[in-house]
Order: sequence, then structure tokens, then C-alpha cells
Amino acid sequence: MNDIPSLFGSMVFNDTVMQERLPKDIYRALKKTMSQGTHLELDVANVVANAMKSWAMEKGATHFTHWFHPMTGTTAEKHDSFIAPANDGKIIMEFSGKALIQGEPDASSLPSGGLRTTFEARGYTIWDTTSYAFIKDETLCIPTAFCSYSGDALDKKTPLLRSMEAIDKQAMRILRLFGNTSANRVLTTVGPEQEYFLIDKEMFLKRPDLIYTGRTLFGTPPPKGQELEDHYFGCLKPRVFGFMKDLESELWKLGVLAKTRHNEVAPAQHELAPVFTTTNIAVDHNQLTMEVMKSVANRHGLACLLHEKPFAGVNGSGKHNNWSMTTDTGINLLEPGETPYENAQFILFLVALIKAVDDYQDLLRVSSASAGNDHRLGANEAPPAIMSMFLGDELTEILEAIEAGTVYCNKQKHPMQIGVTVLPHFPKDTTDRNRTSPFAFTGNKFEFRMLGSKFSVAGPNIVLNTAVAEVLKQFADVLEETENFKMDLALMIKDTFHKHKRIIFNGNNYSDEWVAEAKQRGLSNLETTVDALPTFVSAKSIELFTKHGVFSESEIHSRYEILMESYCKTIHIEALTMVSMVNGEIIPACIDYQNELALLLERKKSCGGYDISLESSRLQQIADLSSRLLNRLSALEAALLEYKRGQEILEHATFVRDGVFAAMLELRLVVDELEMLVAKKHWRFPSYAELLYSVV
Repeated sequence: MNDIPSLFGSMVFNDTVMQERLPKDIYRALKKTMSQGTHLELDVANVVANAMKSWAMEKGATHFTHWFHPMTGTTAEKHDSFIAPANDGKIIMEFSGKALIQGEPDASSLPSGGLRTTFEARGYTIWDTTSYAFIKDETLCIPTAFCSYSGDALDKKTPLLRSMEAIDKQAMRILRLFGNTSANRVLTTVGPEQEYFLIDKEMFLKRPDLIYTGRTLFGTPPPKGQELEDHYFGCLKPRVFGFMKDLESELWKLGVLAKTRHNEVAPAQHELAPVFTTTNIAVDHNQLTMEVMKSVANRHGLACLLHEKPFAGVNGSGKHNNWSMTTDTGINLLEPGETPYENAQFILFLVALIKAVDDYQDLLRVSSASAGNDHRLGANEAPPAIMSMFLGDELTEILEAIEAGTVYCNKQKHPMQIGVTVLPHFPKDTTDRNRTSPFAFTGNKFEFRMLGSKFSVAGPNIVLNTAVAEVLKQFADVLEETENFKMDLALMIKDTFHKHKRIIFNGNNYSDEWVAEAKQRGLSNLETTVDALPTFVSAKSIELFTKHGVFSESEIHSRYEILMESYCKTIHIEALTMVSMVNGEIIPACIDYQNELALLLERKKSCGGYDISLESSRLQQIADLSSRLLNRLSALEAALLEYKRGQEILEHATFVRDGVFAAMLELRLVVDELEMLVAKKHWRFPSYAELLYSVV
């Protein structure tokens, strides 16, 4: 572990390996394909494939797979060995350029949203040359896009790559207007922070709800939760440190830029943050990070929980999507510089973001919508479902000065006095961080904080890239035709801010006052996934995505169907798990405890002279709650019998939310009350206290 530079990327077929193993002409041809998207000839692919195979086998790989991102939110892979039969009855090890470039996995059982029927099984995986191949579990993994026989995108990577091309095209138009002739591409970059919980594996296996749903469906708060905030940034426990050390080692081998590790606010909660990289690579790396977290945790006798709200009453887990734009020459387009008021290019890109977030606030909300995240949004650890932007005082005042046509009085940056003379003074940032904001400017990037922890970050970045591309297109269409660039640029900045400043809010997004003010401003508040998802198939959304070639109309509708079905199926699985736990474990526990109390009462009565008020009172409490338990269980079972109510998907999802999920909440209230009263020796599941404090 001391030689991290040699460890880093050791399992990646990266640029260094390619230069070492490929002939110069082949290397140049491959790099041209990677940077410019040109066609890769089969003879070039054959040489690359052979070099890849030799390298992978030296690293212990015996198989290869096309690693892709279907619309499940996870990754998929089908392994094929390198072996091929030889004429003498033996085998040879081979890997062709054709096998490298294209695969043909069975697509019939992966979500398609109606893009093809079950008997139409053919699907294609196509090598994404912009993302390096890597070795995982003795298998050469080739990052690929995934499409149907008819060419429809069946994955998250294809539309992401399309959205990156869209924003590149429009941002380059803007840069050329400012006289930038050196840049050839604009790339979006992302650094997704990953929150997660670690609990003891044995405890995990005793909770069917965690096994089947990823969250606890029942459970009362422990005596000590996160009230003292002593877990945040606290010392790492030995088992946690061991896990984090191994996790970083595995990620570094895979070229993942794991940078920061620390305890989060809730007990047993932690975070890993990477260094920024190109959005496409960042998405691949984050999916890898989640996979590796689970496998490393298992090796340490731990369970890694990535659900957005595995425990009620303490913070859930998010994934902060830190987004920016950079040129291929290394210039960050969201870097204000020393005098942002005088930086017209920065201000134009800034107001483009403001307009994009305002115009497509509902779509950004959709990109963070799921059954799991519904538990988290609006709580103390996550922004509300209302989209807004935080800019900080200085940038807001600059834009207000532009709007008013007044001169901005540049405030001198005075050293921050921190009251300790042995520490040096340092300049005070003009922008504080706002942890309550869904979309906050943090120096040279925006932090989109709505995402849930198990999300693929592809979806939110597809929306963000496309929305910004649309606004930049509108700007470029006007400015390319102007006769007075400076004057029309100033008017555009002023007018855009004036029309869209309602989306800017630098205050406390958790406050009730903000909810009322946001409504007055005309901002939407799509509280649940069922409220949000119809926006995805609105005429406005379809026009946006089809105009920029990110989704076809059929691909949009397919994703709407998949997201709605996922919501309904998630709730359905949770409800069935609840019923199973109540019938199989909780009701028997209540009966056992009541029998114990009843026998004790009979003994005391038969002996005479004993005070039986405690036993009588407790028995009555349990009996009353058991009766309520049965009623609420019956209500949930009745709702489940009507689970398929409504032929139309929105009607069905609405019933699932208002019928099934509402009945689940009512049932939980009774079970949690019973857990507080039933003797521990009868309760069949580990408590929150045992789960959250199981790792030492």
C-alpha cells in the first residue's frame, strides 16, 4: 500500500499500457477513435483485442465481459472465457476485434419499457472507447453501450454520451463567440460523493427487510441516535478503518480516484468522495464504487447499505453530484476568477445554468425521484423537493447590479480572523456552503444534492447536460446573428437573470417560510415520485430531448414506464415483506409474550396476596396493540389484493402510493409501539440500537 502510484490503475488497460503494448500506428488510430469518435477499423480492433487479452491473462483473467448499465440502475455482465477449440482436441486462448467491439447478450429479461417484447431477445453491446477496460474478479471488463436490435437505447450510458455531445456542441459555439480558437471540446465533469451505512453482516442476515428491500420496515429509535453529532468526522472504528483501507486499495487498482473518507452524521454512516473526472468516466467509476463497496464489506463481515433511508429517525444517504464544464485545454468555464463581475464569459455560462435549472426544474426533480428517495427528501439531511439554486451573496449581488444597471462595488476580501495567533490568516470565501440547497454553487462547480445514494448518476447528468445545452443553443442562435456582440451580450445576461432569478434562494430551504415563498414564486413542489414522473413525458420534455438527439420519443416513454414500474414494484416488495415479517415473526412474538404474562398472572392469582397490576397492565397493552396490529395487517393485505388496480400506469402508481404505502405506514406505527413493550427475548429481530452500533 505504500507504493500507491504503481498500484493505481494497475488493473486498467489505460493509456500507459496501450502505449507500451500497441504498435504506434495502432495506438494513434485508437486514440483518434477515443478523442474524435471516428470509426475503428476491424484490423485495428484485432490488434487491440489481442494486446488486451495478453495483458489481462498476465493479470490472471480467464474471461471477458461487456460491462454495461441497463435501466435497472445497476450494472450487468455476461462472462465468456478466452478459450477456443483447437484441431488437436486442445484449446487456444483467443479474443477477436469483433468480440471486443460488439457483443450480443440476451436482452429479453432486462427492462425495456415496451421498446421490444419478450420474444425479441436480441440486444447489442458496443464498446465505449472513451472508458478504459479493466479487470474485476479475474474478468476483463469492457465498458459498453447497450441497444436493441432496432437501435433503441436500452441503457443509461448511450443517452449520457449523447447529452455530452449536445452540450459540447453548444458550449463550443459560445466559446468561439468569445474568440476562443484553441479549445476543441467542452467536457462536463462530475465528482459524485457517495454516502453509505456499514452494519455487522450477522445482524443484517437476521433482518428480512434489509435483505429483501435494503431498508428497515420496522424499528424504534435507539436511546442514542445522532443527537450529539459526535459521529460526524469522528475517529474511525477499527473494523471500519480496515474496510476503508481495503476499499481504497481495490478502487485505486481500478483507476477510481477515491480521495476522501470520513464518518457521516448518523451512527454507522460514512462517506467516500472521489476527485472530479469526465462525466462518462465518473458514472462508470461510481457504479464500480458501489459494487466494490459491497464485495469488500462482505470480506470484512460487514453489510454495506446503499438505500437512501435504511433507518428511520436518523439521516439517510445521498449522493452529491458536483458538476462543472471544462475545455479540453483545461479551462473551467464555471471558474469566476478574481473579478467575476468583469468576466463576461463566466457570467454568461452562469446565467445559462440559472435559466436551465428554472426552465427544467421539474425534470431535475424527476432525475432524483425514486421510492427510496421519497423517504429522504425534505428531511434534515437532504434538500426539499422544491428545486432552487444557491449562489452566495457576492454572485447574487453582481447579478442584481447587472440587472439594475448599476456599478457593482467590489468588496475587498479581508482576512478571516479565527482568533488563534499561531495559525496564518487566510482569505474568506465569498460563497459559504448551503447544505440545505438542492443546487448550490461551491466555487467553480454546482453541487446537485437531491440524488439518493444508490442512484446511477447518469440520469441527473443527462438532464442537466441537455437542459444547459438547450439554453446555450438559444444564446448562440441570438449572439451569432448580432451586429453588436457586447451590447446584446449585456442585454442577454440582464434579461435572463431578470426572468429567472426566482430560482435563486440563498436561505434555509428547510424552513416552512421557504415552502410558502417558493409557492408564491411559482416554483413547483413535486413531493413524491408519482407526482414528479409525469413531467418526464410532457410535451416540453419530449421536445427538449428529441431536439438534441438525447432520447427518441419512444425511448422517453419507455423510461417513464420503467421508472413507474420500479416505484410500484419496490413498494409491492416492501409490503409483501412486511406481511411476511408480521405473520411469521411479530405476531408469534406477541403471542409468546402474552402467554408468558398470562401464566405469570395465573400463578400470582393462585398464590394470592401478590400485586398483579404491572402484569395486568402490560398484558392489556399488548392485547390492545395486537388487536390493532391485526386490523392494520388486514388493511394492508386488502390493499395488496387490489395491487393491480388501474390499467394505466399513473393510476396504478397513485393507488400504490395512497393505498398500499399508506397502509404500510399505519402498520409500522403499531409494530414499532409493540417493539417498545414486548420483552427482548421474544422479539425476533435485532433492534436499531444493535444494528447501528454493531460495528466496533
